[in-house]
Amino acid sequence: MEIARAAAGLFMRNGPRATRAEDIARAAGIAPRTFYRYFAAKEESLGPLFAAGAQRWAEAVRDAPAGLPVPEALRHAVVSTLTPGVGVRYESLYWVRSLLRLAEANPALLRVWGEACQTAERTLASVLAARTAGAAGAATEAGTPGGGPGPVAVGGSVVPGVAAVPDLDAGLRFTAAVASAAVRVAVEAWAAGDATADGPAGPVALALRNLEALDGFPWSMRTG
Repeated sequence: MEIARAAAGLFMRNGPRATRAEDIARAAGIAPRTFYRYFAAKEESLGPLFAAGAQRWAEAVRDAPAGLPVPEALRHAVVSTLTPGVGVRYESLYWVRSLLRLAEANPALLRVWGEACQTAERTLASVLAARTAGAAGAATEAGTPGGGPGPVAVGGSVVPGVAAVPDLDAGLRFTAAVASAAVRVAVEAWAAGDATADGPAGPVALALRNLEALDGFPWSMRTG
């Protein structure tokens, strides 16, 4: 992450083209060979920053109150992670804006951003699988001596307190892609403009508007 922050600073100050991997290594206080031990190219060094932001929202859906249905859990996660001064610092959001603008003009950076979003999407698919399985199993477990189920593996992650679910199928992956796109497009649209982060055209407002447009979407949809 220290290398990623050093790269972000140099990219924003000098531009990706004028920034070398050796410059990033020097700014991070490491040898160039150490840089290449972690990253194959200078653009990839932004991966940890992009991934951290994308994963935070997926994990916030996981950490939303257990009783919330999926649509409300998604909205709860948006507010808790994208509200300036609450879930994220103002300066962090404006860093995101600058980096996404650079990515739009740089295919290699755009690919790194896309890969980070795709990884977070897989995390969200596991989270949604756990939440929908937990909701479906709540009635079955109610009144059973000993309480609810124990921790189980869901999509490669251990999720406590939900019933076992099958491997992620196309339906769950689709619902995760839809939810992720609603938030990702909101952040990208805000980054492309000049609106403030906390106004009616900020990332929270745009993301909530996108999610509202999905009212009635079958979030628990499975194909198998």
